[in-house]
Amino acid sequence: MSADPPPTLVVRAVHRHDSLPLSDALSGDVTGAWTHGADGLVGLGAALILPLRDGLDEAADIWRRIVGSAAVDDQVCVEGSGLVGFVSAAFDGEGGRLVVPARILGQRDGVAFETTIESGIVREAAAPTGPGAVSVVDGAVDSAEWRCRVADASARIRTGALAKVVLARSVVATTENPIDLRWLALRLAESYPDCWTYLVGPLVGATPELLVRLRDGVAESRVLAGTVARGDDAAEDEALAAWLLASAKDLEEHKYAVQSVTERLEPLGELQVTGPSLLTLPNVRHLATDVRVAVTGRSVLDLAAALHPSAAVCGTPREAALALIGEIEGMDRGVYAGGVGWIDAAGDGEIGIALRCGVRTGERELTAYAGGGIMADSIPAAELAETEAKLRPVLRALQS
Repeated sequence: MSADPPPTLVVRAVHRHDSLPLSDALSGDVTGAWTHGADGLVGLGAALILPLRDGLDEAADIWRRIVGSAAVDDQVCVEGSGLVGFVSAAFDGEGGRLVVPARILGQRDGVAFETTIESGIVREAAAPTGPGAVSVVDGAVDSAEWRCRVADASARIRTGALAKVVLARSVVATTENPIDLRWLALRLAESYPDCWTYLVGPLVGATPELLVRLRDGVAESRVLAGTVARGDDAAEDEALAAWLLASAKDLEEHKYAVQSVTERLEPLGELQVTGPSLLTLPNVRHLATDVRVAVTGRSVLDLAAALHPSAAVCGTPREAALALIGEIEGMDRGVYAGGVGWIDAAGDGEIGIALRCGVRTGERELTAYAGGGIMADSIPAAELAETEAKLRPVLRALQS
């Protein structure tokens, strides 16, 4: 990481009285976005775009230096007003970026605001456009071979080498027209308002999993592990929900994911742990547990760096799972399953896990990713079906 001092940013945040839906802002020169229902932040243009070579730790250090030299006039003083950076970090190693937009439009609990950065530039942008016809093929590993790798992982787990590993796969969509990530973000936000819709650089998605939120000295993490697709009718849907709540395999998988978070947060103070419960989304249900703890002296990026990668996207034990992923997964995850979100000048913010996402890998090409937690008794065909359900949000948005 460069030790060069960051430029001094002159930042001013004011109330907006002509409140507009954030969906309107997503039609502009978007360089960063994070929305959840009617609330969120949309960054336009750029004051700074910095590549990340060492993940969330590096992002936390860079952000401290940016804040230390900034001049901030925040006349709003709500969550997300004032100086904000958008972050996308790789799952492992180099990749991703830290973006400080030139202009940020935000809304929080009915309060609309705008932040501007004096040195930033916002360019004119045409309205978002659709991709036209879309074709989808397997990515780095075809589905038949991926099932074989799931079977291999389960066999390794049965030897006692590890307890759980998350294996991911990719598919590649080729489009008739150039891919407009804003168009995808708009459709994901509309279809999945209970998820956090994000757009940073070439990455777009709608994640249901919040790695960590820090607000007013309280850190919260939502842990998801254990998944079932929605049923075709109400009776089947309820039966599947009951099955998930009773599934020994999914409950054990969920336990490992929760432990990976609580073990890293316990040194900070007394934890409040709620769950597991069912999180219901349009395409799937997840087992969900929420963890809270009071925190001092750490930013949301510090906490995210400590928590990543959780067992929800890696496995247990962490190092053994990372080694097996590198050996048999067969692809570079890039920013998939990394940290994505935003941070403000106080160090508060929200960092999600980059799930239900796609990465623009060519002018007319989008690579989408999904994974599943593999256990000793995993059934390869069922794990493949789970990834298909998780790929559905991005692929349906692309094809709508």
